[in-house]
Amino acid sequence: MIRPLLAAILALVLAGPAAAECYADYKAKKDNPLQLHYGVARVSDGNCAPGSAAAELKPRLAADGWTLLNVLSTFGPEGLAERKANAGAWFLRY
Repeated sequence: MIRPLLAAILALVLAGPAAAECYADYKAKKDNPLQLHYGVARVSDGNCAPGSAAAELKPRLAADGWTLLNVLSTFGPEGLAERKANAGAWFLRY
């Protein structure tokens, strides 16, 4: 009786992090000359709100000279496929 219960609890605990994956799609720019890009990035599971995702993405992008313009949305892994083609080289780069 205890073993099936422990197995069920363990399965839920292990499945939790995978189910909590979070991604954000965003727009960024560089100046001189002006460059723009649309991208998709994985953000920490606890930062799945657009404002929190923006705070996480700003320094990542800035390290390569990009300025975050805005986070368009946050979503789970189910939204990756539909955004991959539009993000191109910027898909999961940051």
